[in-house]
Amino acid sequence: MKNNNEKIKVSHSNGIMPKHKFGQNFISDTNLLSAIVRDSEITDQDTILEIGAGEGSLTREISKSAKKVISFEIDNDLQSTLLALELPNTQFVFADALKEDLAKIENLLGGRYKIIANLPYYITSPLIFKFLEGSDQLESMTIMVQKEVAERIVAKEGGKDYGILSVMIAFFGDAKITRQVSRKMFFPVPNVDSAVVNIKIVKNKFDVKKENFAKVVKGAFSMRRKTILNKQALQQKLTNFDLTRRAESFSVEEFVEITKILMN
Repeated sequence: MKNNNEKIKVSHSNGIMPKHKFGQNFISDTNLLSAIVRDSEITDQDTILEIGAGEGSLTREISKSAKKVISFEIDNDLQSTLLALELPNTQFVFADALKEDLAKIENLLGGRYKIIANLPYYITSPLIFKFLEGSDQLESMTIMVQKEVAERIVAKEGGKDYGILSVMIAFFGDAKITRQVSRKMFFPVPNVDSAVVNIKIVKNKFDVKKENFAKVVKGAFSMRRKTILNKQALQQKLTNFDLTRRAESFSVEEFVEITKILMN
């Protein structure tokens, strides 16, 4: 893991006040912004979906490297600021990406794409699941999230941070923390540090249907304080597994095998 905690304080002089209701925290340090873009490994052939343009500082850096950028922003008050950037390869969409129909979003993108986003805590998990479970066009996600969420995303079985988020992301691809970001880099300064996570999507990583896998995993973790599956009929099917174990002790590969058996 890179440890690139930035030392420079944020200077915020454009007069735009972030809104708490949208979970807005802005970054203006160009060294950090360009580093996030490098972490995403985008090229001049890539189409990028940015979620949460904010005041456009990250958008500007993305547009320098990408072929095309579709950038969603929920705050209509930022329209004049963003449109004034006049980025030739960027289209701003003033709508809630979490609520917007996925097919409509992907129609704008026009094919394979990568996501870059600075995500508020309250939409992190639902937004990740929306695209991982719903899209066949997504190539990667590079997201800045709260540090504790980043640790859950990359957690391995048996650890305290391991859960549905860890398992489902590992099912769809390979995740790593690329850098840690001090809370002092944001305006306003939040209560916690953040981290950048890169998730590379691996097509058909496992040969089970994603809908079936998700059903098994979510069912197992819904009984978090119980053994994973304690019904006699299931125990007879899953003879190779010790079902007195807790859900958080099962690896992604074991959940795949359990899914295959149950869905056979």
